[in-house]
Amino acid sequence: MSQTKIQITTKEKPKEEWGNGLEFLFSCISLSVGLGNIWRFPYIAFQNGGGTFVIPYLIALLVIGRPVYYLEISLGQFRGSGVLRAFDLAPILKGVAAGQVLATGASITYYSCIMALTLRFLLASFSSQLPWSSCQESWGNVCYDGTNSTLNATGKMSPAQLYFEREILHELPNIDNGLGMPNWQLVACLAVAWLIIGGVLIRGIKSSGKAAYFLGVFPYVVLLILLLRAVTLPGAWDGIVYFFKPQWRELLNPLVWYAAVTQVFFSLAICFGTLITYASYNNFNRNVYNDIVIITTMDSCSSIIAGCITFGILGNLAKQTGITDIASVVKGGAGLAFISYPDAIAKFEYVPQASAALSAWAPAFCASYATSLGKERDRVGCWPAVWQRWAFV
Repeated sequence: MSQTKIQITTKEKPKEEWGNGLEFLFSCISLSVGLGNIWRFPYIAFQNGGGTFVIPYLIALLVIGRPVYYLEISLGQFRGSGVLRAFDLAPILKGVAAGQVLATGASITYYSCIMALTLRFLLASFSSQLPWSSCQESWGNVCYDGTNSTLNATGKMSPAQLYFEREILHELPNIDNGLGMPNWQLVACLAVAWLIIGGVLIRGIKSSGKAAYFLGVFPYVVLLILLLRAVTLPGAWDGIVYFFKPQWRELLNPLVWYAAVTQVFFSLAICFGTLITYASYNNFNRNVYNDIVIITTMDSCSSIIAGCITFGILGNLAKQTGITDIASVVKGGAGLAFISYPDAIAKFEYVPQASAALSAWAPAFCASYATSLGKERDRVGCWPAVWQRWAFV
């Protein structure tokens, strides 16, 4: 009696791929040319002496950034899978893959918060008068908006800085009475930010690729508009000179080099696993060398443009307040972009509300959205296939 073996084969779902090569190129551009350039680069450069920081940054970009970028893209395209499975070729490095996923999960939490802040500013731009264009009575006599030329502006702060610190963040001088309740407006903006990210992820990689055409181009157009406005402000060239003029003795400071290398990693989004996931949707035989040269070059150019905008505005603020030292014009830190960009927008003569919505917060929101989307797609790409089908079908 013969036995017949019945073999049941299951048809595997074909691997998702980019619609064409341009979708991959623009997706990588929108990922790399994002918050790391528009938001992080200016304040890191401000903290590390302006021109002193630019030289190590460019060196680190060429020596470390571009080779590592090429390595990650090649690995993802060769393996054709997410970051966790990509490292199956070297099991001893699986801990590196897990660490990349954890780092991505940690970074997306504050990237989504920046996305919420830009959305909050975008909504405020639709008011009849920009709320950061003039001083408010509740701010007291520490505000100076340039309308009274006889007033001594030394030691005072711009309306943009006060609006960000007191009306958006609601900063307290101390926490003796506790942290306080969450601000409902920021909570709502954060929820909307996550809903937008989830909505695009549900549609799969092809919808992300289509969105990248807009996300990769629009911020550049707006950056050029802001650059033209910034360089025409009184005193702007003093700030730009400070940005490019190095203090040679500071080049011996290892902390400056550490900040430059860190900025390259954040700016190019390397070693987060996101590029491996993006490249896994490529055709196996695609030549990515030219793409990498284009992406890394545009990344460095956008950082320099964002730095010129920010330091041009700081030069204008220094001229208004009578401060000769650019480094002491405003308080440095992560909120620097949320002070400099609104201040430039408030100086647009015609329809500043539209300029604020179209020239700053919309592109900033797009940049933060593109960065958050890429990192979240990296995490989703690490889930088992059955989880992805359950979550996104």
